[in-house]
Amino acid sequence: MPDYLDDLRFAHVLADAADAATMARFKALDLKVETKPDMTPVSEADKAAEELIRGQLGRARPRDAILGEEYGIQGTGPRRWVVDPIDGTKNYVRGVPVWATLISLMEAGETGFEPVVGVVSAPALGRRWWAAKGHGAFTGRSLSSASRLHVSRVSKLTDASFAYSSLSGWEEQGRLDGFLDLTREVWRTRAYGDFWPYMLVAEGAVDICAEPELSLWDMAANAIVVTEAGGTFTGLDGRPGPHSGNAAASNGLLHDELLGYLNQRY
Repeated sequence: MPDYLDDLRFAHVLADAADAATMARFKALDLKVETKPDMTPVSEADKAAEELIRGQLGRARPRDAILGEEYGIQGTGPRRWVVDPIDGTKNYVRGVPVWATLISLMEAGETGFEPVVGVVSAPALGRRWWAAKGHGAFTGRSLSSASRLHVSRVSKLTDASFAYSSLSGWEEQGRLDGFLDLTREVWRTRAYGDFWPYMLVAEGAVDICAEPELSLWDMAANAIVVTEAGGTFTGLDGRPGPHSGNAAASNGLLHDELLGYLNQRY
């Protein structure tokens, strides 16, 4: 089995370059922000970071395909880099430090493309998380200065901490009743949002999280970090991996109950 460690090291190099670009424009008074056709914001920093990553990938991994939020798919083949230059753009443009660059390498397998490397870099928080298939998940300032991640062992919903992003998406999908029932059952709820709940699940600080509507670039890096930390990452339909257009992540012990609540009366 490939060890993917060279790809992981390269993903860190890409993240370093993206961090420098995004931090240079964070809280800039003249930051240019546009509205995309789907009515979500995109800043000049989103575009610049993705262009930077694509340029480095094109030089160092010319045979690999690239899928990014801002510029779509480029290339074909069994290896595909998936990039969200700024996950949490709304936070970024308002000066909230909870945003990250998500970089994942996906490889074609029997059930389609699956993430084999993931880096989640949140420079405004001073945090980075990463994983490679078969090598575990870690957090730290660098590959040489890191601690291994492990999900929690909480086995009862009444003891569990549940993280989510917002209420509106659950209501739009007709899942709000089940969502609210879940919030009443668990010990604690917090709306940390975007990439952060998944990293908190991987760290064992949060036990379950879910989002009702996502794109592949929102999930690929998060998925492998959670699973390599010993957790479970699926769609709301229970399909493993980042392919369902939504996500549920947990320490594994609570996953069936999490899905049960979010699918009830749906």
